[in-house]
Amino acid sequence: MNTIKMKKKGLCAAIALIMLLAAAGPLCAQRKITIKLASLVPENTPWGVALNRMATEWAQVTNGEVELVIYHNGVAGTEAEVLRKLRMNQIQAAIFTTSGLSSITPDVMSLSYPLLIRNDAELEAVLAQLKSELNGKMEQNGFVTLAWAKAGWVKIFSRIPVFTPNDMRTQKLGTNPEDLKMIQAFRAMGYQMVPLSLGDVLVALNGGMVDAIYQSPIAVAANQYFGVARNMSTINLAPFMGGILMNQTAWRRIPDRYKEQLLAISKQVESDIDNSISRLEADAISTMARYGLVINSPSPAQMQEWYDDLARHERDLAGPIFSREFYQKINAILADFRRNN
Repeated sequence: MNTIKMKKKGLCAAIALIMLLAAAGPLCAQRKITIKLASLVPENTPWGVALNRMATEWAQVTNGEVELVIYHNGVAGTEAEVLRKLRMNQIQAAIFTTSGLSSITPDVMSLSYPLLIRNDAELEAVLAQLKSELNGKMEQNGFVTLAWAKAGWVKIFSRIPVFTPNDMRTQKLGTNPEDLKMIQAFRAMGYQMVPLSLGDVLVALNGGMVDAIYQSPIAVAANQYFGVARNMSTINLAPFMGGILMNQTAWRRIPDRYKEQLLAISKQVESDIDNSISRLEADAISTMARYGLVINSPSPAQMQEWYDDLARHERDLAGPIFSREFYQKINAILADFRRNN
């Protein structure tokens, strides 16, 4: 009798366990992985629109298992603060500019070596050969590169026209205090650098604390700086790059069956941003010109002055400030590209 009771109890326990596992199975299958992504960029920009679409598509291809939550408008902090949170896994992914990317992999900064890369075609040629190497370096430092994106060109906006290096040296040049390498580089070339937080730019221009800034035309248009800095040089000082990174702790949590699709979506975002930014930059310049921006185009002889000036300062820049090895790689790619185009 006791044996029968024990068998019944065992059978009931087994049935209960099976029912519990059956109930838990769907819950486990629906376990949501939340990826918090920090962005300094406003939501109503091509970056913001593309990121929101990326979040939607990630949820679709993973059947809701991977939720991408975007923190737009810099609410997660500065690039330095975001990087610290990313390493602590308080957030799992983020957009960085060249400055932020270079704090992870210093070689990235060589892409912003002044006047080294001069146009979109040259940038494409460089990235085509070096992107994989940069991705590998990011991986060695604990991050997966989801996407790279071109965010336009940094140009000089000034109260007084700038055509030559000497024109620029007579003016106080405002710059982001976090762009330490660029501050070092321009100071090494004899420019008067004034570190300036983003919120103080307009006040500084109006008050004469600075005479010029170097920024993306999109940012200048959005912040109305051209109302004071009414001259824009057509010189492409450096490409303005962005990248989306995820820490490897979060990447490992994502099931392998989804990773290829998520990367494909990210690469499409990269392409969409590139196309949108190019149009937006052109529209920003056109709009500013209608409202009084004066566009200054240096002559070929004046452009040569810039290139000669940079050549004289190569020893001050390549090695002490920018990675000499990576600078030389870029230079070699560009020399070959220019010979054949």
